[in-house]
Amino acid sequence: MLSVLTVPAFNDNYLWIIHDGVHAAVVDPGDATPILAALEKHQLSLVAILLTHHHADHVGGVAKLLQHFNVPVFAPRKDPIANVSHPLDEGDAVNIPELDLHLSVLAVPGHTLGHIAYVAAEQGWLFCGDTLFAGGCGRLFEGTPTQMLASLDKLAALPDHTKVYCAHEYTISNLRFALAAEPDNAALAARFKAEQAKREVDIPTVPSTIGLEKSTNPFLRAREPAIADQLIAAGRVSGNDKGAVAVFAALRAWKNDFR
Repeated sequence: MLSVLTVPAFNDNYLWIIHDGVHAAVVDPGDATPILAALEKHQLSLVAILLTHHHADHVGGVAKLLQHFNVPVFAPRKDPIANVSHPLDEGDAVNIPELDLHLSVLAVPGHTLGHIAYVAAEQGWLFCGDTLFAGGCGRLFEGTPTQMLASLDKLAALPDHTKVYCAHEYTISNLRFALAAEPDNAALAARFKAEQAKREVDIPTVPSTIGLEKSTNPFLRAREPAIADQLIAAGRVSGNDKGAVAVFAALRAWKNDFR
């Protein structure tokens, strides 16, 4: 049986270790030090590195890990990343025989142009980097609203039970914004209370699930009339332009400035 270890790093990053009790693959090791400590603590041998995009808090530990382990590095073909042995794009597959782990690759541009996500269909796991967050989505540093909306639609099409292993603990701030965008969403209000209770005792709010995100994450709900109406009332969208891309773009711009 495979499990996923949560490895906190920096101020709010989560690094993920997929393991079977003996072998391990690490997702987005922005810092090698906590990964090496976790591997030693759990007596795991690293067999693969999986990267979703090129930002330093996701790839910064790769070189140091490669000093300790001679392992393949899987990463997006279209992002500029060093030390990659297996460049990937939409439709590619990753097989890690030591773990009997099979991953499919989705191209999810928006946060970066080459951003990818990994889906473990058998386990019902999604490793999505900074594309989809619990209650939110990544900033559009390189891509367009059209690209990011399409990427999120692709992830939303996964089965509702799919666990969402995103890369940051942004949930409470994301849900505060979500409540501003959709104040009458009862499921969202209940989720906010539940997630606050977790954080008060330092429990991670991730993984989430695709089903939970579809019912409470405004960026997956850009086609909901209530959200468009809220944006119109706030003067952020014209009543003549309530299309999903326009609503999504306005939501993302609002979130960028939301305090």
